[in-house]
Amino acid sequence: MIVLTIILIADLLLIKLRPHIPSTKESTLWVVFYVALAMLFAVLLGLVGGWQNTGDFVTGWALEYSLSIDNLFVFVLIMAQFSVPRRLQQQVLMVGIIIALILRGLFILIGVAVIEHFSPIFYIFGAFLIYTAIKQAMPEGEHEDEAKREAFIVRVLRRRIDISDGYDGARLRTTVDGKRMWTPMIIVFITIGITDLMFAIDSIPAIFEITTNGFLVFTANIFALMGLRQLYFLLGDLLDRLRYLHYGIAVILGFIGVKLILHALHVNELPFINGGEHVEWVPDINNLVSLGVIIASMAVATVASLIASARDRRNAAVLER
Repeated sequence: MIVLTIILIADLLLIKLRPHIPSTKESTLWVVFYVALAMLFAVLLGLVGGWQNTGDFVTGWALEYSLSIDNLFVFVLIMAQFSVPRRLQQQVLMVGIIIALILRGLFILIGVAVIEHFSPIFYIFGAFLIYTAIKQAMPEGEHEDEAKREAFIVRVLRRRIDISDGYDGARLRTTVDGKRMWTPMIIVFITIGITDLMFAIDSIPAIFEITTNGFLVFTANIFALMGLRQLYFLLGDLLDRLRYLHYGIAVILGFIGVKLILHALHVNELPFINGGEHVEWVPDINNLVSLGVIIASMAVATVASLIASARDRRNAAVLER
């Protein structure tokens, strides 16, 4: 935790002292660094705490990483909607990641406490994830709903407080014609905070199916989020081409939702289900299978998206001729 905090502070200082638009090479190196750091942690975890913990951590990290990529789509919408200058997007993303870490930390503490005292919560978690998967798979997707929510937030805030028309660097307050006003950055931060809250509600129940160890859940979230800023700049315009990624996310959430319900049946204590006894005959899906489903779903969705984008570009080129 000390090492991760030092890295996080160093990342913040780098943004503060050297604000810039990261190159593809720089972003790639940072993403590789954070992935390598997660794998190093997994190895150390295995040596110190046993390889079962390593498997749980890697599966949980892969799950949170895949869900975090979906988060990037909404970040793109927010940046575009509020016309955030590209040189300021690093600060915005870093604030968003810090807010996400705080919110997920609170959700994990609450989740661990609830699970210890109320095991039927797995039924609720499972049903919620299946519902979320269905929403993800719908043609309209969830991102349009996010955009509508952001527009509503803008209208409410502009009625309540004075907000300038332009940005003043990364400042939240500025002076316009001698009058102190908020900058649009305050709206961006609030919108990202609400978005992070929505994603925490989705992702935390999912990882509790992998493991209920609060330390593993929290560290998996930290490692998944810490490279998110660099991944945003690395993927860049590629995000627009990943049109089928939400289907991959939907498959993952649906699978984890079903697995949660199966787990709930294994530890069942509800009197109206099997007389309050554990249901032993339901299949027990291990985390290795879960990891395979997560990787396969993301790989198939990504490859299908890139093939479709390449086909569209070829068709457009033919029409132009």
